[in-house]
Order: sequence, then structure tokens, then C-alpha cells
Amino acid sequence: MQKVYQYLLFSPAVCSAMVFLSTAAFAGETSGTSQIDRSQVLASPNTKVESISENKTMAQVTSVSQLSDVQTTDWAFQALQSLVERYGCIAGYPNSTYRGNRALTRYEFAAGLNACLDRVNELIATATGDLVSKQDLAALQKLQEEFSAELATLRGRVDAVEARTAELEANQFSTTTKLQGQVVAVVSDVLSGNTVNGAEITDENTTLGVRARIELVTSFTGQDTLFTRIQANNILSPDIGTPEGNLFFAGEDGTTTAAIDALLYRFPLGKKTEVVAIANAGAADDLTSTVNIFDGDGAFGALSTFGTRNPIYNQINGAGLGLTYEFSEQLSLSLGYLSGTANNPTPNNGLFNGSYGALAQLTVQPNDRISLGLTYINSYNQPLLTGSNAATFQDIAAIQGLPEEEVGFSSNSYGVQASIGITDNIVLGGWVGYTNTRSLRGNRGDVDIWNYAVTLGFPDLGTKGSLAGIIAGVEPKVTSSSLVGLAEDEDTSYHLEAFYQYKLSDNITITPGVIWLTSPDHNNDNDDVVIGALRTTFSF
Repeated sequence: MQKVYQYLLFSPAVCSAMVFLSTAAFAGETSGTSQIDRSQVLASPNTKVESISENKTMAQVTSVSQLSDVQTTDWAFQALQSLVERYGCIAGYPNSTYRGNRALTRYEFAAGLNACLDRVNELIATATGDLVSKQDLAALQKLQEEFSAELATLRGRVDAVEARTAELEANQFSTTTKLQGQVVAVVSDVLSGNTVNGAEITDENTTLGVRARIELVTSFTGQDTLFTRIQANNILSPDIGTPEGNLFFAGEDGTTTAAIDALLYRFPLGKKTEVVAIANAGAADDLTSTVNIFDGDGAFGALSTFGTRNPIYNQINGAGLGLTYEFSEQLSLSLGYLSGTANNPTPNNGLFNGSYGALAQLTVQPNDRISLGLTYINSYNQPLLTGSNAATFQDIAAIQGLPEEEVGFSSNSYGVQASIGITDNIVLGGWVGYTNTRSLRGNRGDVDIWNYAVTLGFPDLGTKGSLAGIIAGVEPKVTSSSLVGLAEDEDTSYHLEAFYQYKLSDNITITPGVIWLTSPDHNNDNDDVVIGALRTTFSF
């Protein structure tokens, strides 16, 4: 490299060429990564896709004064001015900066040198060779010889990239769609507990179930997302005589039939508003943040339905529309309406006459570590999915004295969720949920249901990307009831859950965990129940 320094002393034009290639070569590399970044952004249907263009190069400048960060007092000013005005081989960034102070490699130097030589050859070929001094040419030729190996390597790399790009373009799945997938394999069993509500727990066999998802994530404009998910799921929660402690990732019937599990289209409406249109299997987390680091939609985070999110969120699902308006980076309002019978044309069903849930949530994020959600949900014929038998209306048809298809009840639910990052590796969270349900047909009456929880998370415990979690709380419990046939829960059952999500690699996580229910179904006469699960998640 001693020769290089001699050449730089010999010619100010070459000196500035070294600074020039710092801009040209580096900008060329970063602008080429925009497609990769876009694909990564599209990996999540809940992530906004933004245009990545800040590092692209600008057009050829004609005067050094166009570069805002180059001053006349800079040591390389005259050399830069010479390259711009005599040779025209300087390019800056779109924001009119030059960034001449950044470090560069020999390969970047070689790329910039080669570009400047090409420009000099153009000048000679167009009979403007008098602009090039013999002194500059001699120095450039010596530098070209010095960096011949790097230039040859660069040409080889460029040829290889072009060949690979051509192959990818010829065999790509789609220019607009990213294909991704996920497999969740679960081994679970009831480890302890024999009797609940006077009946013996018979589901005490070790089981293995799998939930497989194939997802198509499409963007037409770079700012919108069409999300299509196909799913098959044969995982079943053990029947312990109460919905408490059920597993969030469990299916409904234990079959492996594949079906379209989710279909939604998310797009911006102006600079501050985002709209999501949901055609199938929408949920609260498609409309707003559930403010819980353990909400991994069953594949990550908590194992149980209760530990995944405030149970009041489970009263909204199906097809419909959602909107989020950002007042600022710290404050946003989410509104949504989903119908569970949107595609059913029979009486007392359809988009507006059947079961539905309407959500409004104000989310406050004063900084990166603190989040607060204030939630209201109005629903019709949408029971809670976890809690005691009374709180989840397991026998509502019998209580109302009506056939199943004629049951009618409405609910108003209120929730407060919070998450506080005490440190980078300790996150304190929790929620309180209250639901008032009124029977509209048959036997009439009102029911008050409460639930609450405290969570403690330990991100990156052991390894980067791992997560340990503890959840302690009370699943939905009937605290008062004027509905004949539905008595309030006299005792209190506590839900205690612990898990450790270990990131084995970028594509594999293993999560062992236990769920301990004291006095299940809020009945002190019942045995405590302990459920164990080992979840393995493969992402691709």
C-alpha cells in the first residue's frame, strides 16, 4: 500500500477518486438491497411496508457546490472540484450529501477507480482528451496496475451476481408474493389431578399433535399486504371438565383437513390511517395490539389461551373491517367490526344479524418500553373462550330454555392492558378484564365476569431471541348473576403458568412449559390440575 500513498501525494485527482468511490461503490451496494429488505418486511402481515431508498445514488453532479457536506475549507475540496468539473465522475446521495468521511475497502476503491477510468476513456473518445493531463493519466494507470487483482475479483463477483439474479428471476415463485410457513408440534399431557366437578379426568394420555401453516404474503404497491393462510391442525386440549387451562394452539375437531384459515388485506389510507379488510378467521390481534409480549399466536410465547391475551379479546372474530388511526407515534385509535356468521344467509345470521364483535381501543406508547391499551368490546352471541363453565356459558341453551340456534345474549367488555420494560431483559405486564353479559331471550338476567393477570417476561434469557415467561392470574369468573340457572362462582381458581422458549436456531424454537390450576372451575372441592406441554416451532 506504500505505492498507493505515493500516488495520492502525486495527484490530487486520484486522492479525491478515493473519496469518490467511498460514495459511489457503497451507495451501489446499499441500493441493491432494497428488494431484500422489502421481502423481510413482508414476512409479517402486521408490519408496514416502507419504501427503502435513502441510500440510492443521485444523478451526476455538475458542481461541487451541489454537495451540501463539502466545504471550500475541506482538504480535498480542490481535488473534488477537479473531478466534478473536469472529469464528471462524482455522484452523491439523493439528499445531496457526499459522505466523504466514511471508511472504504480496497474493493470499493477499485470499483470507484474503474468508474473514473471509464469516464476518462469517454472523454478521450469524444475528442475532449485535452481535459486529461498526462500526470493524471500516469497516476491512474499505475493505480490500475496496483489494483488489477481487486478489479478482476470484482468483475468475477459482478458476473456471478448477474448470473444468480437471472436464475432467480427465471425460477422465482412470484414478483409480488412471498411464500412462508410454520409447523407447531406439541407433546402434552395432564400431569396431575384426578377429579373435577365430581367427574374423573379421563384425558390423561400423552398426545402428539401438529399445526401446519402455509402463508402467502403479497404486496402490490410496497405499502399494502394481502395475507392468505392455509392451515391444518389436529392438536387437542385435554378435557379436564372446565375450559380453564386450554391450549391456545389447539384445533377444534382434531382432524388434519387443510382449509383457508385467514384471509385479509391491509392497506394505508393517507399517512396516518391503516385499513384492514378481513374475509375469514379474523381476530383481535389483526385489528390492534393486545399489549402482551407473550402473544405469539400459539407458535411463540404463552401456551394457554389465558396467557396469550386478555380473554375479552376472544369475543371478536370472523370477517369484517378494521381501522387504525395514529394521532402520533405515542397515541393511536383502533376500531373494528367482525362477524362470526358473515357468510351465513339463514335467518338470525349474516353480517349484521348474527354473532359479532365490535372493538375500540386506545393504545398509548409514551416510549419504546411502555405500552398501555384501553379496550372496549361490544359483542353478540360471542362467549369467552376460557374460564369457568359458568363464565364461558357452557350450558347457555339449557339455562335460557331455548334450542341452540335461538340462543341470544349480548356483552359489554372493558379491558386495561399494560406492558412495562423495566430493563432490556425484564418486562412486567398484565391486564384486567370485566364483562357484563345480558340474556336477551328465554330466561332473562345479567352476569358479571372478571379476570386479571400479572406477567413477567425475560427476553433473551440464555440466548439471543429466547424468552422465559411467568403468568399468574384468575381466569374469567362469574362474580354475580341474576340469570336463573347460572350461579356465581363461589371460590377462586388461580392460573399459574411458566415456560421457557429456547431459540435453537433462526428457524427452530423449543418451548417446555407447565400450567397449574388451583381449584379448577373456581371450586375448592376440585383437585388441582397440572398440564405439561412441549412445543417445537419450525419456521421457514
